[in-house]
Formats: sequence, C-alpha cells, structure tokens
Amino acid sequence: MNSELIINSNSKEVTIALIEDRQLVELNNEKEDSSFSVGDIYLGKVRKIIPGLSAAFVDIGYERDAFLHYLDLGPQAASVIKFTRNSTTGKHPDSHLNDFILEKEIEKTGKISNILTQNQWMIVQVAKEPISTKGPRITAEISLAGRYMVLVPFDDSVAISQKIKSNDERARLKKILQGIKPKNFGIIIRTAAVGKKVSDLENDLFDMMAKWKSLHQQLLTAKPPQKLLGELNRTSTILRDLLNPNFQNIHVDDPILFDEIKNYLRSIAPEHEGIVKLYKGKENIFEYFGIEKQIKSGFGKTVNLPGGAYLVIEHTEALHVIDVNSGLRSRAEINQEDNALQVNLEAAREVARQLRLRDMGGIIVIDFIDQRNAANRKLLYEKIREEMKKDRAKHNILPPSKFGLVQITRQRVRPETNIVTVEKCPACDGTGEIKASVLYIDDIMSNLRYLLTEQGEKKVKLRVSPYIYAYLTKGLMSIQMKWYFTYKKWVKIIPDTSYHFTEYHFFNSSDEEIKL
Repeated sequence: MNSELIINSNSKEVTIALIEDRQLVELNNEKEDSSFSVGDIYLGKVRKIIPGLSAAFVDIGYERDAFLHYLDLGPQAASVIKFTRNSTTGKHPDSHLNDFILEKEIEKTGKISNILTQNQWMIVQVAKEPISTKGPRITAEISLAGRYMVLVPFDDSVAISQKIKSNDERARLKKILQGIKPKNFGIIIRTAAVGKKVSDLENDLFDMMAKWKSLHQQLLTAKPPQKLLGELNRTSTILRDLLNPNFQNIHVDDPILFDEIKNYLRSIAPEHEGIVKLYKGKENIFEYFGIEKQIKSGFGKTVNLPGGAYLVIEHTEALHVIDVNSGLRSRAEINQEDNALQVNLEAAREVARQLRLRDMGGIIVIDFIDQRNAANRKLLYEKIREEMKKDRAKHNILPPSKFGLVQITRQRVRPETNIVTVEKCPACDGTGEIKASVLYIDDIMSNLRYLLTEQGEKKVKLRVSPYIYAYLTKGLMSIQMKWYFTYKKWVKIIPDTSYHFTEYHFFNSSDEEIKL
C-alpha cells in the first residue's frame, strides 16, 4: 500500500489529504487561529463542582468551561494537584521528579468533591476539542506523545502496545526503557518502536523530557487560565503518527511549510527527508492531484461505488446512519445471496474509508443488504473488521444483527469533517429565476459602449461562456464584426468553459479584469 500526503496551505488554513493507493482516505483541516487542540496542556482553575455528575467544570480560557469527569482524573490525580501547587508556589523549582513523593492513588469509585475544591489550580490536558455547544473535555492524566513512546509523568511503569506481538521484541523494548527512563515517569511503548536502536529511543525520550522541562518552566510563573504546552500542529502530528516505509511522497505547495516539514523529518526520520517535495505548479495542488474531485464525490449524501451500488449517509444528533443499496448492481447470472454478499463486501470497504474521511464519531449504524446465509454474514463481519484496522481512532464493531444491521462506536475527539458538495446556482444566485436571456446581450453591449466611448479603454477583451461566444461570433456579419464597425476597435472574445451560461467579464490590455 502506497501512501502520500498532499498539503494545501494558504494564509488562513492548512488542509492535509492522506492518500492510500491514490484514494483519499483522510482529510484534516487546520486553521491558523485554531486552539484547544487535543493534547494541549493548560493550567486551569476549577470553577464549579457538580457532585451529581461526579464532575467539575474547569476554566482553561475557552468561552465555555472545560468538562472534567471523575474517571478522567486518573489514579495519580492527587500527585498532579500536589505538583501543581508546589510548582506554582516555588516549592518545586526543578522539573525532575527524582525527589518527588507520589501521593496515594485515588479510589476508582470515590467522590470528586473529596479530590477537588472550587478555585483550585491544576494542570489538565485536552482530551476532546470543543464540539457544537460543548466546551473541551479534559483529563488530569498528563501524557506527552513522542515518535516511539508516550511519556506519562507521576507513574513508574513501562507498558507496551498490544499491537507488538513478538515476545522477544516486547522483552527487549521493556528492558531498554526500564534502564533509561527517569524516576516517577512512566512509558507507553508505541508500535513504531519495533526494531529501533537504543539511541533512537533515547533521543525520543530526551525530546519529551525537554518538553516536560519547558512545561514546568511555564508553570513556575503561570496564572490560570494559561496554556503551558501546545501539541504539534496537525501536519507534524500526522507525520509523527503515520510515517512509515509505505510513504512515497509528501507534496506541499508552501515553501515555508516545506522547510518546516523537511526539518521535522530530519529530526525524527532522516531517511525519509527526500520524500518531501515542493509543488510549484500554477494549478491548485488539490486540482492537480485530483483531490478536489474526490472531495466533492466523497462528502455528498450519496456515495457511489464502482460496481453500481451506492451508500446513502444520514446524520442525526444521536447517531450516523449508512444505508447500502445495490442500485444497478444486480447481475442475472448470480443468485440474490451471492449478489448481496458482493455488494456488502464492496460497501464495507467504502464505509471504513468514509468513517476516516469524514472523521465520524459516536454511534454509526450500517444497514447492509440482508443475507440469510450465516457464513456470508460472518464474511461481512470479518471484512469490515479488516478494513477498520487501518483506522487510528478507537472503535468497536458488533456482528451483523438478525436485521442485517452492523453497529460501530468510534472515538470522537474533534468535530466531524463536513464539506458542502452542492453549489449555489451562479446564474440565479439560488433564487431559481434568471433575467430574460435576450437582455444579456443588451447588458454586454451597454457595458462595452461605456468602456470604449466614456471610459476610453484602448483594448478590451470579453470572456464569455462557449454558448454566448458562438452567438456573438457566428456569421460573416456577426455581432463582433458590427462592434468593430461601430467603435473602430476589435473586441477579442474568448470562450471560457468554466463560465456559466450568462456569465461574462471584461479585461483590459494588461489582462486585468475591469470591474463594472
């Protein structure tokens, strides 16, 4: 599987498209003024404690207070509170935790009012971005993510990703990390650490300890609400989490971002530095690589499949519903059961892609075509599980029910990607009515007369749709020729296929549009 990143940057936002085997599978949009990203760490102030919800609302600077549930405090919440208090009062001037005495773990079924008090300060981390009218969701379980591991302060254990299956490799990594990790810092070893040298792991740990030191330096003089440590931007985060030998190219259209990505890759994976390429074409980078068309076709209510079947995707407040329809995919030479299986297997692949592409979270219900054969239902279940393995978001999949429904829960940490694929009619501006066709030529002639006689333009070009072009230029004594005899100036008329039927624009000798 070949993977590519196509990055489109402008003054307001950066849009990142992840391509697998030339098919768009993820689309990430990062605005320049974006804040409260997942992973950001803040010094917050407890505003209100709600015992009935076993939760607290914490001010971290957002217009709505962040939500902190008791279960998100983490077992080391007392240690986090103690560290915050000691650091902000100057009792803990160093970032290391060698001499820090960890507090007793809090009870799993305790009361939040026994842990937190109103106006209390504590460091917290964003777990979910603000969605709709809700503020951010936060946690007191602080963690710093690196390329090969996750650093967990106020812990002393070494955990290993379950995706690492080799017992020898698990033992090797655990032995290495137990030998180099600082006291009172836990480590979670990521899948990317497999086969890495001790020096690579040490460098990654050193980088995360440098971040922790920077966080502590901010904490010494901070007043809530204040950001202590920001996550990497979305581009760097994706590179850190996704970069693997399957990556062929990273195309970016902004020279500054190009240099930033090259420098970042040089620090985490020097062997991949050469895959970063600066796009210098005049055409929009998404247009050039065919991304724009995939976006328009992939985000509509109806998504067509190659075999003639299609999906209908509906969104509600509580859940997302995907209906699988066979459409034209009904072949006479195979029976109904086999046809349903083929359509469902094709749909399963597209459903998995749509969940990643739209970043749909919460409850997703897929209504596949009914299958009576239990073996076929099992094949469908295995297929969708296989396709969902590519998804980085946490998810659970239930087997098909007797009604043919497959239910999926998928982690949601940021708002769903929603792109409007329908366009307002440029001719009628959405009203459903346009000016009488015969009047458009009168408008053009009136504006042309103004430009040539009153404005004094020496050379005028007129861009129109191909239909209007044909009308103005047809015949020996065409309208264009009549203009020449009337004004003693040749008006060049250019057909433009991107113009709608009644659209036209005038341009001067410098090819600049003349605003009327």
